[in-house]
Amino acid sequence: MVIAAILAGGVGKRMGDIDKPKQFLEIGGKPILVHTTEQFVRHNRIDHVVVLCPEEWIEYTRQVFRSCPGLIDIPVISGGPERNDTIMNAIGYIEREFGLDQDTVIVTHDAVRPFVTADMIDRNLDAIGTADAVDTVMPATDTIVVSADGTHIIEVPDRKTLYQGQTPQTFRAAAFREIYGTLTGEEKAILTDAIKAFVLKGRNVVIVRGSTTNIKVTYKSDIEYAETILESISRE
Repeated sequence: MVIAAILAGGVGKRMGDIDKPKQFLEIGGKPILVHTTEQFVRHNRIDHVVVLCPEEWIEYTRQVFRSCPGLIDIPVISGGPERNDTIMNAIGYIEREFGLDQDTVIVTHDAVRPFVTADMIDRNLDAIGTADAVDTVMPATDTIVVSADGTHIIEVPDRKTLYQGQTPQTFRAAAFREIYGTLTGEEKAILTDAIKAFVLKGRNVVIVRGSTTNIKVTYKSDIEYAETILESISRE
């Protein structure tokens, strides 16, 4: 079984003065979250979709979905205080609703990456057949520098070995729960996403290619860029 978990826990602090979390801002006349969720609902290899958001926005999210054909019955549940807590909530939901075994696959995706494609999802699902976890990435195009104090450069890594992480990220739900339960408090504190948990424990993590258009809407300027991408897609 393959379940997509759409992570809609952000509040959009870097957006500045907005009256709702960024996943509810509109591009092309409908909320970003709707664009994103539709991509997974339409995919024929995804069995179920669940959306996770802050408790106080659950009913609002349900109302948004009620006005969208095909999304009316999408379950919306509460996320957690951190990203990986939200994923654990998703796994708990999957176990309650469908049962959980070693082959249950969860595809996690940022709600504010509305331009995920069927090909990206397929690449994730193909790769998970022989890996413990899959990360969607793009090769770094800029030189990356490392600074411990925000002032002095201490390292300039070889760009050829560097990649920028995107989502989807895909793994077996039971494996993540097992790994997460073995992490120390210090290890949990440095996690930026689920994939790092697999890396910390030496599991086999593979990468698949994302896309330059698979942007994460973070700043107000990203809304304008997203509109441009959407217009380009609609002309294809």
